[in-house]
Amino acid sequence: MTLSLPLRSLALAAMLGMSVSTAALAQNLTIGVRAGPESIDPAFTATGTHAEALKHVFDTLTWSGDKLQIEPRLALSWKAIAADVWEFKLRPGVKFHDGSDFTAEDVKFSIERVAIVSGPNPTTPYVRRVQQIKIVDPLTIQLTTDGPAPTLPNDFVRLFIVSHKAAAGLTKDTANEAFNSGKAAIGTGPYKFVSWTPKDQLVLERFDGFWGEKQPWARVIRKELPNDAARVAQLKAGQVDLIVRVPASDVPTLKRDAKLTVTSIDSIYVFNMEMSMKDNPPGVTAKDGSALPKNPFADPKVREAVDLAIDRPALVEIAMEGLGAPANQLMTPEIFGFNKSLPPRKPDLAKAKALLTEAGYPNGFKFAFAFTSDRLPGDRQVGTSIAQMLARVGLEVTANAQPSAVFFPARTRGDYVTSMSGWGTLTGEANYTLSSVAHTNDPAKRLGAFNVTGYSNPVMDKLIEDAAIEMDEAKRSAFLQEANALVATDRPRLPIVAVGSAWAMQKDKVTLATRIDEDTLAMDIKPAKK
Repeated sequence: MTLSLPLRSLALAAMLGMSVSTAALAQNLTIGVRAGPESIDPAFTATGTHAEALKHVFDTLTWSGDKLQIEPRLALSWKAIAADVWEFKLRPGVKFHDGSDFTAEDVKFSIERVAIVSGPNPTTPYVRRVQQIKIVDPLTIQLTTDGPAPTLPNDFVRLFIVSHKAAAGLTKDTANEAFNSGKAAIGTGPYKFVSWTPKDQLVLERFDGFWGEKQPWARVIRKELPNDAARVAQLKAGQVDLIVRVPASDVPTLKRDAKLTVTSIDSIYVFNMEMSMKDNPPGVTAKDGSALPKNPFADPKVREAVDLAIDRPALVEIAMEGLGAPANQLMTPEIFGFNKSLPPRKPDLAKAKALLTEAGYPNGFKFAFAFTSDRLPGDRQVGTSIAQMLARVGLEVTANAQPSAVFFPARTRGDYVTSMSGWGTLTGEANYTLSSVAHTNDPAKRLGAFNVTGYSNPVMDKLIEDAAIEMDEAKRSAFLQEANALVATDRPRLPIVAVGSAWAMQKDKVTLATRIDEDTLAMDIKPAKK
């Protein structure tokens, strides 16, 4: 059959249209994530899933590589020019998404605004050492710190740079609205903000003016699917190209699917349990519901008993189905300052019961135990299993699984007597973790911002503060290792298990370069080779 000229033209147009739409589709990437940002303002919260999403839109001065190595980003180089002064040379020719130039003024503005707009999970630890800011020229900035600050470049892997013009004048009450609408969401990252529907999806568009490697994806959709089964189902149905945090129980099945690729790693995140040592915390009573004369968790014997009741290898094997590892410190072995001499933590139920008796609780007591249910792989299962393990030594525990959006503000308010969440030493340096959770909560020193338990030990504080100003790496490591040893005996927090993580993806569509901080970035996802 021969087509007339008009029909041939229509057929050609249809084929061309199909070709264009197929090509456009090939440039689209859809990622199924467990949780997304809590705002589009990068300074709003320090939650890992929040920062992960906004790394696409906003750049940082320094970058954490796939093994947490510090790399240049918006800062090309940096050096300490005095005991308490760092100088950063900035990358030339960088443009914001609105076409304006990136300069030292934006760095100064971004540092100064953190204290003003930081929300429920504060980002202040990343800039707490900075006392004064001097702009030398448009591409040079000098930062005076509160004494020697050897880890300042590490801290800046989470210092997101926003446009001082687009975000000018915003307050804690107005910043979220301005960023969430897109008005202030002007960054220098590889992707531009398009739209965000909370608890649904974040839509991004490639920024062709990006200073770095051109991205293969014209459009990126980060789709929030907190339900593990739904995430797996959408991957199988081809509705998403890649999913994060594959449930351990689904890994073997997905590996057998010829259309999919599954990859897994041990991450730097550690589940840790904290126990309030404050007077009259909520949620702890005698077993009959009556008030106790004092907070039992203020007694180190009780904290040790809780520690000895937890069987970490069993949690890895059963609750995490092998996707993880027992933890004996608040950070993993890759982190600078990890103490290799500390032994594994082993359960001892008989000793735990004896310690409770010595502390005056031979029949135990009753308390609530809160933990996240949607943040890291296995959080609900591990939390529930810990509650069951504590029952073996006579403690009556109410397991309280909470969405992250509920858990973190409540934790900050002090609503929980005991809780568990994941913590990652994202800067690669133990002082980041210790200064945040083990130091006395001291707003004047800007230390202990995440210590809500009331724990305070002058010996611990001195070790952390000495490490923070020690420029000699060997001496700094010794301080940090000693502090980790003190965590093991004081038990301000109990490290439980290190979190393993798995991804699954469409084999013919994408490949992924994994990171030990678990960040799933479109920049690390490439089209599969045909």
